[in-house]
Amino acid sequence: MSNNKIMKELRKNVLQASYHAQEGHIPSAYSILDIIWVMYDQVLNRDNHDRFLLSKGQGCLALYAVLVKKGFGSLDDLVNHYCEYESQYGGHPDKNKSKGIEVSTGSLGHGLPIAVGVALSNVDSSSKSKVFCLIGDGEANEGSIWESALLAANHNLNNLICIVDYNHSTDRALNMYSIFDKFKAFGWNVLEINGHDHKEIKKALTTLDNSSPTCIVANTIKGYGCKSMENNPAWHHRSPTDSEYIQFVEEIDSI
Repeated sequence: MSNNKIMKELRKNVLQASYHAQEGHIPSAYSILDIIWVMYDQVLNRDNHDRFLLSKGQGCLALYAVLVKKGFGSLDDLVNHYCEYESQYGGHPDKNKSKGIEVSTGSLGHGLPIAVGVALSNVDSSSKSKVFCLIGDGEANEGSIWESALLAANHNLNNLICIVDYNHSTDRALNMYSIFDKFKAFGWNVLEINGHDHKEIKKALTTLDNSSPTCIVANTIKGYGCKSMENNPAWHHRSPTDSEYIQFVEEIDSI
């Protein structure tokens, strides 16, 4: 199956789960879906025990869809039972319920501090494992993000990679300006990419610095792949009606 067909399938699975449950953050999931797919399909080395932590937990539908595609769980459970009582797929990732989830997240600003701890532990144990953590640009308003950034650089955690989903969703509330310059000033190796270009994503995730942690600023479009949702704040936490569901499936198929 081509990459384009896979991404259409994943987007439709995210859409169907949200439509059936009338819950979820579809645009947040769509902005990171390409990154997570490339991560699991081409980058993570399970033999090395590489770890991926989704800090922006509200985008969990993207992670669920990819994990199901990779054999961690049932598609029926995801698209027909998302957010149901005792479902393994809740509104935020829960490592005690969902297969393949490394850490429970949802309260923003928690994932990167945990990732720093894991990366530091790996250094102490001489593990070759890499730790990848995906945060949102709005999440970067949290002080815990910058405390973690300082700590990671101070300990030269070259096994830590932080991906920032820079979809500009926070601009209406608090402009972050140059996230690239901020991480650079905190002592990180920083790269900037198109967060929907699979070749750029893979190259960035495998181009690491030998002496410092790496930050990848991924320029993304919130709601990418569904034109009616793209950069539309009204869809931040909405689920489609019957007619909208049909319309969005058509939009996804038309790409």
